[in-house]
Amino acid sequence: MRPPRARYFNTTGPCDPRRHYMLPPVQRLPQAREIIEMDRYFVLHAPRQTGKTTMLRTLASELTAEGDIAALMFSCERAKAAGDDVAWAESILLEALHQAAEWAGWPEELLPPDPWPQAPPGTRFGSALTKWCHRCPRRVVLFLDEIDALQGNSMVSILSQLRDGHNARPGDRPFPTSVVLCGLRDLRDYKVASGGDPGRSNPASPFNIITKSLRLGDFTADEITELYGQHTRATGQEFAKDAVDRVFELTQGQPWLVNALAHEITFEMGVTGTITREQVEDARERLIRARATHLDALAARLHEPRVKRVIEPIVAGTSPGLDVAFDDDASYVHDLGLIRGTADLRIANPIYQEVLLRVLGDRTERFVRADPRLFVLPDGRFDLPRLLEEFVVFWREHGEVLIRQEGYHEAACQIILMAFLHRLVNGGGHLDREYAAGTKRLDVLVRWPYTGPEGERRIQREAMELKVWRANENDPLPDGLAQLDRYLDRLTISTGVLVIFDRPPEAPPWKERGAFEQATSPSGRQVTVLRV
Repeated sequence: MRPPRARYFNTTGPCDPRRHYMLPPVQRLPQAREIIEMDRYFVLHAPRQTGKTTMLRTLASELTAEGDIAALMFSCERAKAAGDDVAWAESILLEALHQAAEWAGWPEELLPPDPWPQAPPGTRFGSALTKWCHRCPRRVVLFLDEIDALQGNSMVSILSQLRDGHNARPGDRPFPTSVVLCGLRDLRDYKVASGGDPGRSNPASPFNIITKSLRLGDFTADEITELYGQHTRATGQEFAKDAVDRVFELTQGQPWLVNALAHEITFEMGVTGTITREQVEDARERLIRARATHLDALAARLHEPRVKRVIEPIVAGTSPGLDVAFDDDASYVHDLGLIRGTADLRIANPIYQEVLLRVLGDRTERFVRADPRLFVLPDGRFDLPRLLEEFVVFWREHGEVLIRQEGYHEAACQIILMAFLHRLVNGGGHLDREYAAGTKRLDVLVRWPYTGPEGERRIQREAMELKVWRANENDPLPDGLAQLDRYLDRLTISTGVLVIFDRPPEAPPWKERGAFEQATSPSGRQVTVLRV
């Protein structure tokens, strides 16, 4: 007998319990089964690579095995090519449904008809489902995965046929007793696509049966511990508690990131022995630098107008829009997984924070010519004062041009300094950045490891606060000093740097910008202020 295959952390495609470490999928969303038992139609949405497909596949298998339901999951992804061609979209979906039923290994009496009955375009999908439900001895439940792939008239037609079939049950017309639309988008978008008013109840729409759609959430800290514990039980290799805690801090439980960090450490880095917090930090940096497909796909969204309208005030620390259009954009960006929530306009997790700023700063980094080794002191510590002096030279030479070229104009100052820091710090240290809409600041912590005089490992920490003096606003110095105080209190650091970018029309000429001064914070700290 062949020995069982070793399991590993999955970062591509649906999970298989025989091959991958994974949490029980259905337990992540127990409400789904309850709503299906009530014969309801509903939406399940979540960002990509959070476990939607794995959960639906497992739930369909469990429901079918119980004997009362024929539950089938199939993907709508190929129908994207059909665009507005309703007939083509219907053919693709029915073929995908038939293939899924065959691959499920069902007995003959449960399988859909072959071939599907013919009907005019715009009615064929619903008619085919009616024919199948009429001959199937069980209740039919459908999971339409990747529903977002449907476009334009095809989306409207498919949802309208589902609505018509839903309204004709249970007496006049056999039809699936429960349908789950699974994708990125929230309930509101499907109501719009099927002709409903997102702000009002519409008795003709199957998607108002529940008060809200279901969202598959991220892992909790305990769930990460359980997932990593599976690796420990299989291999004997442990994750130190502070390593697991750091994974949760960095990922906020985003499932792909949780698995990707563990895969990077256990496979790509080939770590042996207990996994430490420091190795988690190394894996984080490797992931970000490699721009894995998941991270690259998110980064590619940054220049979509809807995404830019939400992300720009977050990076700039400015107040977001107050109109309904901004609310719609925030919901869209939340559905993509880029922000924590529509009311809490913060980037979803520290890894995404870092990726977004690096992507936005790519152009600036190409202008940075300084050698990072020039900013390391003889004792191994980082020379922050020299770096700031070098930034003044860089800002005078390139700042005006870079601001004009930056697509995220309101956040240009922050993006440029962050790119400069990243280019010169990240070879030997780490940057931790905090930013959110409405805060009017961006906080930066430089962590620089070096060796002490006795050979001990030490971490140098330098804190900075970035603010922008915009037109028609008061000098931000007083608020900046108070905010820097609170940041230093939280970090337990005695001093820091406040950087103020002067943007009013009366600001000095570019060649004259860059003045250093010492200031006293409200708590009595002596801090450095740089005005550029």
